[in-house]
Amino acid sequence: MTKEKTQARREHLARMRAEQKRKERRAALLMWGIGGLVIVVLVALVAVYVVKDRSAKSLDAVKTYTYKGSDHSWTKVSYKENPPVGGPHNYYWQNCGIYDKPIHNEHGVHSLEHGAVWITYSPDLPKAEVDKLKTIASADYMLLSPYPGLPSKIAASSWNHQVTLDSADDPRLTQFVKKYKQNPTSTPEYGASCTGGIGTTSEQPLPPEPSASGNPQEPMPSAAPSN
Repeated sequence: MTKEKTQARREHLARMRAEQKRKERRAALLMWGIGGLVIVVLVALVAVYVVKDRSAKSLDAVKTYTYKGSDHSWTKVSYKENPPVGGPHNYYWQNCGIYDKPIHNEHGVHSLEHGAVWITYSPDLPKAEVDKLKTIASADYMLLSPYPGLPSKIAASSWNHQVTLDSADDPRLTQFVKKYKQNPTSTPEYGASCTGGIGTTSEQPLPPEPSASGNPQEPMPSAAPSN
């Protein structure tokens, strides 16, 4: 009888140990499963963030054109794009800087030829947005001006490139500036100055053709107003 009790006790202890091991295995599997799920979720969240970040900064929406440089004119030019991104332009380039009033297309395009990025915005854009644009445009080789009739809230233009935006916070704006400002590949007159030109706005007429025979390639105004 004692042997039977001893054997029964051993079998009971063995069952208890086996059950304990099964519980430990289930707990371990559950822990690893939860840990793996957490890792999968984190990886998925990071992937979504990376995709969204790349998408937000993508310049796939940039439109490209094929205008050649060095085509100067003293007359008013009718441009196909609004605002223009290239083509014939005035002999005077627009001094880079921030303008609170519209400028002549013909001067702005000449600045694009020199490697500038011209940011234009709808005149009814909120002041807070305009202030953000002014911060971005405070660097060299940058032009900023309101643009009546602009088909979008904001447009960033360089020679042969343009992107339209709805907000000054759009990361594509700084990406556009970084890629196309003074781009040696797409700038017809890379290294040319964006100062020493003309600082008038569209309230003043385009400068008249000099009376002397033979137009200089890029005459310098005797006194260019500052913006």
